[in-house]
Amino acid sequence: MSVKKVILTAAVTGAVHIPSMSPYLPITPEQIIDEAVAAYHAGAAVVHLHTRNPGTGQPTGDPELMRRVVEGIRAQCDVVIGCTTGGAIGMTNEERLAALPVAKPELASCNAGSVNFCFAPIADKIKKPLFDWEIPFVKNTYQVPFANTFKDIEEYIALMNQYGTKPEFEIYEVGMLSNVAYFLKRGMLKAPVYLQFVTGVMGGIPANMDNLLFLLNTAIRVLGEGNFVWSCAAAGKEQFDITTAAMIQGGNVRVGLEDNLYIARGKLAKSNAEPIAKMVRIANELGREIAAPDEARAILGI
Repeated sequence: MSVKKVILTAAVTGAVHIPSMSPYLPITPEQIIDEAVAAYHAGAAVVHLHTRNPGTGQPTGDPELMRRVVEGIRAQCDVVIGCTTGGAIGMTNEERLAALPVAKPELASCNAGSVNFCFAPIADKIKKPLFDWEIPFVKNTYQVPFANTFKDIEEYIALMNQYGTKPEFEIYEVGMLSNVAYFLKRGMLKAPVYLQFVTGVMGGIPANMDNLLFLLNTAIRVLGEGNFVWSCAAAGKEQFDITTAAMIQGGNVRVGLEDNLYIARGKLAKSNAEPIAKMVRIANELGREIAAPDEARAILGI
């Protein structure tokens, strides 16, 4: 589904990168709030939120921390708030869903299938970790899958429907589109469904142009053109190339420190506002207009 206005999402902190990788990774609720608001002012219509232990930076599903973050952002701007239900690899479903009834976000990630979401090679790059939890945490992803069964997905959708939250389906592999189509056919979802193509994760579909078109064309065939809105994220160095290609194809874009700590080769991004501002510049060159939050709500059917 092509739209002229492009929705920019800032994925603020995530649950993959560790504090030892960048001093600019937001950790405390106050830092996450400030980063989300700065991304909004740079052009983001949506912010995608995780929380971390404010003392150590370790990802957490603590609903009180998410409540503080969401309320702090809402007090300063009208950006569309999306909360994770992916949490971190190894969390239980209860931990991953705990913040949803408390934060009641407009959007929440809904992972559309199981995948080997591995980022263990990070451990090879960190010689002196800042915290004891970091290296065991990333190494654990080498042996623990990111499990999202059909039963899990059904429960997540049902809870989101209960709280008026629109699912944002994270698509790590092309077969996951069939999973979304199943729940749409069952009547648990209302069109347009929202798809986030997450490319470049070790264990998922690689971030390249062929795969982006494969995902898009398969979504059209499986879901039907007009029944979905799509966005694209890419992990690591391919981020800006693939998200630019997504904009050319009429899609929306997710960038931010969750997906890529760098703003250019060898140069760390100092804030989430930097990659959002970069995508605004690229969008302007491509003739794509930037969606404001209310325009994003209309496009997404929130």
